[in-house]
Amino acid sequence: MKKLFVLTKNTFKDTIRQPIYAIIIIIALILLILSPSITMYTLDEDSKLLRELGLSTLFLASLFIAIFSASGTVAEEIESKTIETVLSKPIQRPIFIIAKFLGVALAVCLAHFICTIALLMAIRHGVLESVNDTHDWTVLTAAGVSIIAAFLLSALLNYIYDWKFTSTAVVLLAIFAFLSITFLFFIDKDWNFFPARNGLNALDCFGAVLLLPAAMIIAALAVTFSTRLNTAACLACCIGVFLLGITSDYAFGRLADNHIWAKALYFIIPNLQIFWVSDAIHEGSKLTFRYIAMAGSYSLCYTAAVLFVAIALFQRRQIG
Repeated sequence: MKKLFVLTKNTFKDTIRQPIYAIIIIIALILLILSPSITMYTLDEDSKLLRELGLSTLFLASLFIAIFSASGTVAEEIESKTIETVLSKPIQRPIFIIAKFLGVALAVCLAHFICTIALLMAIRHGVLESVNDTHDWTVLTAAGVSIIAAFLLSALLNYIYDWKFTSTAVVLLAIFAFLSITFLFFIDKDWNFFPARNGLNALDCFGAVLLLPAAMIIAALAVTFSTRLNTAACLACCIGVFLLGITSDYAFGRLADNHIWAKALYFIIPNLQIFWVSDAIHEGSKLTFRYIAMAGSYSLCYTAAVLFVAIALFQRRQIG
């Protein structure tokens, strides 16, 4: 367990230090900040478009972080020969694969947490549908203070202790974002203590949380592909599986009853559509605990099966 913990911690640190990790988070945050302004030009579907755009941004950000981070965890170490040093010590290969996945999964959870809070803030602010609507300055103030505080404190820690700026800023932003959303939970738009009118919806939280298991599936697939493929090929395979997964019902589900190949692919390709519940949220449908538990169980079982395949492939991989 100590070896697993150390490898997981090192993988997590290496992942959040990658430039692409911070770049994806920054792009996602910019899109979420701009989403209330982008969606204000529709006629009667402002709220629906805001939710769909926000959830789509969150979905893609988590998935691409999982793809780019996990695809290089094993492949890059094999290409750079650093894996020979790691495996020369008494570390079993299954422990190595599981630790790599857990480290990437923690990094994906951190990014998903930050972007989820940004999404909830954007929904809380809402769309300015008429000239009489005013900005929610509690949201704008909380978001601005979080970003500025994380930036300044990261710069200070980088100057004093030489901590890496990007990874420190991401961790601090997660902390300040949590404090901000806690503040907004109790304070309404008029700066009054009124939790019942905080503008936060539990269904939006559930919809955002349901997207995380999809990212875990893609992360597990990326780790599996990286045991046999180089980084570029692994990225291509992950993007291909992602595109098939979000169209699984249309591409394979409707043909599964009449064609055995479609039935096989419908079973093998992960069905990522079950984690997308934007329409249900907008229509006021209830997200039952049973549905959330079934979606989580599906992700857990699929991820575990993929990791078993990764371990089997890596056991026979020649290193050196």
